[in-house]
Amino acid sequence: MPSMAFEERTLGRTGLRVARLGVAASYGVPAAAIERAFEQGVNYLYWGSLRRAAFAQALRNLASHRDRFVLVVESYSRFPSLLRLSLERALRKLRMEHADILLLGLWNKEISGRILDASRELRDRGLVRFLAVSTHRRPLVPQLAANPDIDVLHFRYNAAHPGAEVDIFPRLPATARPGMVSFTATSWGQLLKPSRIPRAERVPTASDCYRFVLARPEVDVCLTGPANSAQLDEALRALQLGPMNPEELAWMRRAGARHS
Repeated sequence: MPSMAFEERTLGRTGLRVARLGVAASYGVPAAAIERAFEQGVNYLYWGSLRRAAFAQALRNLASHRDRFVLVVESYSRFPSLLRLSLERALRKLRMEHADILLLGLWNKEISGRILDASRELRDRGLVRFLAVSTHRRPLVPQLAANPDIDVLHFRYNAAHPGAEVDIFPRLPATARPGMVSFTATSWGQLLKPSRIPRAERVPTASDCYRFVLARPEVDVCLTGPANSAQLDEALRALQLGPMNPEELAWMRRAGARHS
């Protein structure tokens, strides 16, 4: 296994050990690439809204290593019965007995009490170990972080949208904080386009975007959404290159400012 400049860490109060990059299922990366990433230490595997067959196959292929990866299953359901069905269906397809994290997707307001009750019930049944919430509303994150039932938070952070540096990071609990997982590091690919980068500046790569995000100690995991093996290899490069120096961070901020 190649040595990684970004060392693994504990995912907040869950106690789970994770690599600093995670991989999402939605974009089409092939099974062999996911398995190769796992061999290199990437273990936060996110079975999201678009549940691709190749990703499911990779997870089934890795079943003998179940204790070494963190399985995240997401549901956008606003109805308790559908939440339960969504999770149970996912576990059947993956041939898994449980998910490590149930992610309640895209809550930009207070979470329904009925959904939280249903989530706790799934946890009590042993179908999930921890509960997570994703949101695009940054001021909501510190409120969610104070909820003892919410163990992990997914939120947006990148060089073009750095508002978490004001709205989230300074407002997290000093101790026993939830695990923090960022998404859209490339700003949906906008940071990779040369059209709005000054000619004198280098155009960021995806690995640059991931390294920028991981420079923040508050971020436990930066999610990646590779569509193919080459994109996943580019993501893995970020782990090997390690943290950006101050000059690189300043360059990324200039690039982000042109896209914000």
